[in-house]
Amino acid sequence: MAAGNAYTFPLYSPALKAVLGYDQRQLAMLGVANDIGENFGVVAGVLCNSLPPWLVLLVGAAFCFIGFGTLWLAVSGTVLGMPYWLLWIALAIGTNSNAWFVTAVLVTNMRNFPLRRGVVAGLLKGYVGLSAALFTQIFSGVLHRSPTSLLLLLAAGLPVVCLATMYYVRPCTPALGAGGDEEDAMQDGHFAFAQAASVVLGAYLVGTTVLGNVAALSDAASYALFGVTVLLLLAPLAIPVKMTLFRRPKPSRTPTDAAASVEPPASTEEQEEEPLLIPSHGAPADEDSDDKVDVLLAEGEGAVVKRKRRPRRGEDFEFTEALVKADFWLLFAGYFIGVGTGVTVLNNLAQIGGAAAIADSTVLLSLFGLGNFLGRLGGGAISEKFVRSMLVLPRPVWMALTQAILAVAYLSLAYALGPGVVHACAAGIGVCYGVQFAVMIPTTSELFGLRNFGLFYNLMSLANPLGAVLFSEELAGRLYDDEAARQQRRRPGHAPHACLGPECFRVAFVVLAGACAVGTAVSLVLAARIRPVYRALYSGGSFRLPNSAQQR
Repeated sequence: MAAGNAYTFPLYSPALKAVLGYDQRQLAMLGVANDIGENFGVVAGVLCNSLPPWLVLLVGAAFCFIGFGTLWLAVSGTVLGMPYWLLWIALAIGTNSNAWFVTAVLVTNMRNFPLRRGVVAGLLKGYVGLSAALFTQIFSGVLHRSPTSLLLLLAAGLPVVCLATMYYVRPCTPALGAGGDEEDAMQDGHFAFAQAASVVLGAYLVGTTVLGNVAALSDAASYALFGVTVLLLLAPLAIPVKMTLFRRPKPSRTPTDAAASVEPPASTEEQEEEPLLIPSHGAPADEDSDDKVDVLLAEGEGAVVKRKRRPRRGEDFEFTEALVKADFWLLFAGYFIGVGTGVTVLNNLAQIGGAAAIADSTVLLSLFGLGNFLGRLGGGAISEKFVRSMLVLPRPVWMALTQAILAVAYLSLAYALGPGVVHACAAGIGVCYGVQFAVMIPTTSELFGLRNFGLFYNLMSLANPLGAVLFSEELAGRLYDDEAARQQRRRPGHAPHACLGPECFRVAFVVLAGACAVGTAVSLVLAARIRPVYRALYSGGSFRLPNSAQQR
């Protein structure tokens, strides 16, 4: 949950604009710093292979303290005249803690549970998305809508939470399904419990946020509601408590079983030599056995230099090997469009609400956060279900479907802007935005392996800030300021840097809809290209580890 501190930007951005006198373009550039810091995790992705997870989390805690502490000094007036560039850097450093938090937790758990990548990615990233609603509840109920108190919580409270829990994030023996159907059913039950607990938490957070906006709650009631939130947050701890108190007895081994475990199965060598993907045009082994013998003899005499085989899809890729693959760039392009347009709405949510005459944007943020959570959780679980079904449906299909829905939502905001439409589209865009994460993460690991997954995941995550620069700052921010200036000239008494009406974002939303149409086509092309990979990985409804992963 601490890794979602970047979603608090709409809560304290009005204070930055009011206290420091920034216009919308300057605020949009701070939003870009927010997204760059959140998603620039290449360094964390490289170091996660050599540093223990607790140390990666410790670096994130230090960044959180330094970055948000500097913002608190500026907004609270403790330090006056702080330059804009320094605040930009401080915000990027503070939100960069997210990259370190997510990399440590996500990479560790993807390696611990390699057979349930979609579920793990959806659950962990779902909690990150749900943190927006959590921080909104804290901001509205506990902190009494004080931006300075929120920044102080981010600067001091989150590092304390990280220090208290970082010991428990550590690698363990991967769950490879060796325990049979009983162990698989137990693991599925544990994941289902965690998913159900997270859904209850999400519904509760949105309900309490709406309640706080329609009724005046006393301090005691707000604290009581937050106490229930803490209990729901701790609900997944019931899983390790249950596993500790009710340990399963190990099955007794008969002499026959012991002898069988000593002797390796006859098919082991064949499994190790069998490639992950067998080309359909390959010749039978017995037809070219003589040629293979001649080649081996030539290699022994030094006449032939054996070249290293490039990895196939699904095996472990190195950095340079992945960059020359069309699949990498197709996935990046589709993800770039999906999250780039979605983060534009998130960064400008308060201004979109203001244009539609919505005075309080906290409900919009809660709806977006709940949708984001449900998209991440449901996207991971549903894509996992269909990829293991008889259809063997590639995960990027869901990215294409949600981007088509995004195009419809953006056109609705462009031509039918109103309070009801904005509230509905905030939730819908949040769902589609969350699905992009839940699809990209397991797809990256399935195509390029888990050995350098931390690096590849963080490279893909750069699409988020790049999309924010293009769509949010250069497109939406510029058009918003131009329309605000026109309204200011027509009505001299109009509030500066404020824009009202559908014209504020109409052109921007039409462009975002067109971009999502392109993204839908890109994702469908990627799905068609990699469908043979999924047939090889999930033939028979179960995941098949590549040879490189089996031998490590």
